[in-house]
Amino acid sequence: MERDDIVEYSLDGHHSEEAGVKIRKKIWFVTALLTAITAVEVALGMMIKQGSEAWPIVKWGFIVLTMVKAGYIVLVFMHLGDERKSLKSVILIPYFIFIAYLIFILLWEGTAIGEVLSTYGS
Repeated sequence: MERDDIVEYSLDGHHSEEAGVKIRKKIWFVTALLTAITAVEVALGMMIKQGSEAWPIVKWGFIVLTMVKAGYIVLVFMHLGDERKSLKSVILIPYFIFIAYLIFILLWEGTAIGEVLSTYGS
């Protein structure tokens, strides 16, 4: 008895070779872009030492680059890039506001804990 609930999607060729080339080109572009951003982050982390004067700028750079990567991943891999601009805004803007809020709380509480430790010693 043959099962009819199993569908093999890889056997369905619904696009032409030109469309396949376009899709593969997009995949390579996404891979190259995310790799380049990650390489920049790693290079900055390797070249600039913690405690140097440039380190706060590097930390903010990490945060910004990571948020750019996260937004791009959502746009590409969750197919949000193919939607209307209003839907993109409705989904991405609250996400970035929430992430900014978490970063603010992290920095605010970290500063407060640092002040308490410096005042009372540890």
